[in-house]
This record gives sequence, structure tokens and C-alpha cells, in this order.
Amino acid sequence: MIMKMTHVCVYVLNQETAYDFYTNKLGFKVKMDVPMGKDARWLTVTPPEQPELEITLFPVATGSMFTEATAQSMKELISKGTFGPGVFTCRDIYATYEELKSKGVEFVKPPTKEFYGTEALFKDDSGNWFSLAQLA
Repeated sequence: MIMKMTHVCVYVLNQETAYDFYTNKLGFKVKMDVPMGKDARWLTVTPPEQPELEITLFPVATGSMFTEATAQSMKELISKGTFGPGVFTCRDIYATYEELKSKGVEFVKPPTKEFYGTEALFKDDSGNWFSLAQLA
């Protein structure tokens, strides 16, 4: 029987800039950062209050995982903001919104009251968008 999810994958265009974005702008902690063969590494980050969930910052590159055509298609889709991998929650959405905005995080929707709480939408440095919510 499945017990829980421990890892999720966020495809990124550049692992180095994603590292900077998730740690310095979002304040996540690095859980794993280990070499994985030639020019590859296993890089996971965690939200500070949820260390049991590892977010794998997985670069889209031609190689064992993706053909050149697939990698190119994925890069184009990510850059266009096609994917919204998840929802992050916070205690005070207005303070968190202002803090992240001051660090250069791009918001595509400011905090807005919704039926489930208050939500803002932001993009990471690759173009993936996330919901930031303060639940009702």
C-alpha cells in the first residue's frame, strides 16, 4: 500500500539558476546535491517547514531521459509557462507576497480572494508557475 509521496519533479531549464531561485528567493533548503555521472547532478530542495518533501530540480537536457526533439519541445513548453506543478501555502499571503516580490519573484496574479482562500500565482526562473495560497 502506498504510504506517502516523498519526491516531486520540477523540470527546469537551468539547474544552477533554479538552485539560486529556489534557495535564495523562495528560501528553500537543499536536501541533496550529489553528482550523477558526467555533467549531471541530483539536486533536491525542501520547503523549510516540510523537509520530508523533496522537490527535484530536474534539468531538461538531451541524454538518457530525453531525445533532442523531446528536450526542445519540453523547453519551449516550460518557457511558455505551460506547467503549474503545485500549490505552496503560507500563513500570511500578503507579507509573503511582498517579501518574494522584493526578491525579484515574478507574480502573474497578486493575492486575490477566492472561494478556498486567498491565492497569488508566481513563476520560477524557468517559467513554471505555482499557486501561493493562504487557505480559508
